[in-house]
Amino acid sequence: MTDVRSRLEPTTVPAEPRGAVVVLHGGGSRTGGVPVSPTQLSVLRMVPVAGRLATTGRRRLAVWRLLNSTRGWSGHPNPVDDARWALDRVTEQVGDVPVALVGHSLGGRAALLAAGDERVRAVVGLATWLAPGDPVGPLSGRDVLLVHGDADRVARPDLARDVARRLGPGTRGGIVTVPGGSHSMLRHLGTFDGLAARWVAASLLGDEPGPTLAPLLAGREREVSA
Repeated sequence: MTDVRSRLEPTTVPAEPRGAVVVLHGGGSRTGGVPVSPTQLSVLRMVPVAGRLATTGRRRLAVWRLLNSTRGWSGHPNPVDDARWALDRVTEQVGDVPVALVGHSLGGRAALLAAGDERVRAVVGLATWLAPGDPVGPLSGRDVLLVHGDADRVARPDLARDVARRLGPGTRGGIVTVPGGSHSMLRHLGTFDGLAARWVAASLLGDEPGPTLAPLLAGREREVSA
């Protein structure tokens, strides 16, 4: 059995949530299984994302941030193992509610690869780092959103776009391109986290998604611009 040493940090956990969200951080690989620090930039970057999800959820969503067992992807367990561990902990705490996975960079990759779990209803990948040949999909019955800046020099936009194009007819979603958006999301963080929060609220709670996301949820488009 994989020795998972990850941690869940609550942002908000209402008494009777209608859905749950696990926010997954990114971060570069380190040799030797270097543990994740709560103060590393890739972790802190997700604090405002989790806060935006909690605010948009208006006490209807339970939101946690996941701190992985080790940095990067090379360790054991890897971020997908950590995400699956987190899903079990969420079920223990709030029961059988639909779950969204929201991840940045390698966290987006982990979200997509863990989304086959039957508890997952929605996935958001922000500036998702993907490797060619990653076995993503088909993710039937899920709502999958990718948000990617066209100035991202770390994670390849074409790989994210390819995932969006391969979403099957049983999957709602696609990709939103953020003009001028970089991998760090810093200059356009309000756009990235706002799209993530509206997508999750629309998928799990039935809220209106807004004009940018509505064509993706309705199946009219697979790619739009913010």
